Amino acid sequence: MTTAIRDELRRRLTLADEAPEPALTHVVEDGETAAAVLVPLFLHDGELHAVFTKRRDDLRRHPGEISFPGGRRDHEREALHETALREAEEEIGLPPDTVELLGTLEPVKTFVTSYVIFPYVGLIDAGRDWVVSPQEVALVMELPLRALVESYAPRPITRRGLTFDTDTYVVGDHLIWGATARILGELLGHLRPLLAAGGSAQS
Repeated sequence: MTTAIRDELRRRLTLADEAPEPALTHVVEDGETAAAVLVPLFLHDGELHAVFTKRRDDLRRHPGEISFPGGRRDHEREALHETALREAEEEIGLPPDTVELLGTLEPVKTFVTSYVIFPYVGLIDAGRDWVVSPQEVALVMELPLRALVESYAPRPITRRGLTFDTDTYVVGDHLIWGATARILGELLGHLRPLLAAGGSAQS
């Protein structure tokens, strides 16, 4: 990835000068659990891509859903960016020293499982061989951001007997919704100028 694109990505994101632990008391309420995800980006054939995982269907929390690699902190002293990097290595075999952290997105809360998710955006090289955790991950997906923009639509979702309209992205047979869709929506909002035809991601 060229220096110009890297600098432009960094400029468009809220830089993480330090892990956001001091702000946790203002964001994470009683009964909620702090978690972190890594949003891995890479450039391939002039197109920005993001890496997602599809969770196993037999998991107790969020079974079968598409998400970014991540999870809960191991302990209270673990910085959240370290959580995101550790979980990405555990889930898809992405070594932390191959990730260049660019910045953060706004924390997102899950409504059923009461997580507060802190997203960290990182750059990686294209063409990685993924080593998935068979206990957690069913599939790794590398999806072009431009295609995700084009697939966006509010769609009805039925969960626990309730049907509601929510922001979604559909790629093939895969549906992205919920917290992951909210994280993705903010990311695409920041990067939309880079994704336009003839934008700097093509230069």
